[in-house]
Amino acid sequence: MEQSIEELIINNDANGIKQLLTAQPSLASAETSHGVSPLMLSCFFNKSEVTPIIAEFLPKLTFFEAASIGKFDEVAHQLYQDTDLANRFSEDGFTALGLACYFGRDEIARYLVLKGAPVNLPSQNGFNVFPIHSAVAGNFTDITKMLIENGASVNVAQQSGLTPLHSAAQNGNIELIILLLEAGANVSARMEGGKLAADLAAEKGYHEIADILT
Repeated sequence: MEQSIEELIINNDANGIKQLLTAQPSLASAETSHGVSPLMLSCFFNKSEVTPIIAEFLPKLTFFEAASIGKFDEVAHQLYQDTDLANRFSEDGFTALGLACYFGRDEIARYLVLKGAPVNLPSQNGFNVFPIHSAVAGNFTDITKMLIENGASVNVAQQSGLTPLHSAAQNGNIELIILLLEAGANVSARMEGGKLAADLAAEKGYHEIADILT
């Protein structure tokens, strides 16, 4: 039985993807059951082997796809043609800056901010994810620092009450924790359910970090 493009992406089956799209190239542009394109699905599942193959079969990358996979020239070109793209949302509710931050596309994130992309604009998909949440979740210290230097709030909370400091503590990233604390992160902020950043650090076994945050 032939596997679907979603199954091939999840299995990171580069050969299977190439064979399928060679036979049915239109599938590269079809929306998946997750509500995103196959290319974006491969990004969210971190299937790096199949991402460039899918991109080859697309007649054109969307602005958000280009930001996600690090195609700087395409991002710059599309933004030049339509400067408002920096304020818009992808099909799954994220800004291009949010996606660039989440996938660690440092050069693109910096360029978008330079071109006026708002650093404190959350996702519009019910999760309320800000670019700084995405950068911290991915342990991207340089991007996080850049966002803070350009006015990003360090105490914004996602839907569950998760702040950037909660994420950094959960990841055990002391460099990010120091960066956030120096920028005014609130150690007393609680998630839904009452957990502090120190609690998340302790749960992951980062007891020294938990002590610092207590």
